[in-house]
Amino acid sequence: MIRTLVFALIIVSTGFAHAANKEGRFVQKDNLFPRVQVNTSLGKIVIDLDRSRAPLTVNNFLTYVVNGDYKGSVFHRVERDEVNEKDFVIQGGGYDKDYDGMFERKPIFNESGNGLKNEMYSVAMAYQDNKPHSGTRQFFFNMDDNNHLNPGRGWGFAVFGNVTEGYETLDKIMQVETGYNKKLGYSFIPKTAVIIYSIEILPVEEL
Repeated sequence: MIRTLVFALIIVSTGFAHAANKEGRFVQKDNLFPRVQVNTSLGKIVIDLDRSRAPLTVNNFLTYVVNGDYKGSVFHRVERDEVNEKDFVIQGGGYDKDYDGMFERKPIFNESGNGLKNEMYSVAMAYQDNKPHSGTRQFFFNMDDNNHLNPGRGWGFAVFGNVTEGYETLDKIMQVETGYNKKLGYSFIPKTAVIIYSIEILPVEEL
């Protein structure tokens, strides 16, 4: 099973006229570990982001968040490694419920060499096949220790955060029925869309 070369489906962007009016680098700019809550149709997920290791990726992600760009997007990839009977990834953020591509900003530099690993419940930036610096808005949750997604002789996938709450939501998403989607051309597409209603930035925790 080829699982790494199809990691980011190419988005046909229809919203290049969309203009960003807020930048993620100014969101809690003195906080190295901002937190966000992903509100989905199956529950909530809290992510601790890591600006200390992945500043470009975190700020890019927060730019989409603070401008509301993830509202109405879906998790289009829920994939399990049936051969080894292991969960693999949950990927989303790039398509609407009709599986049409959503607005993309400029691609960012791949920060996969930051020392963070694609371990269970980590969050990483997706990119197009064989184009390691093509990541824009799609991200994925590692649902197993996916060591083969870490950098080696080549580029890996940049981890930029970890899930701290909402494991049960991710488990629910992994259980949704998937099948072949003619528009996208893949068989790991949920038959009933799992929608991201919003991603909100959480207040800084008091120490």
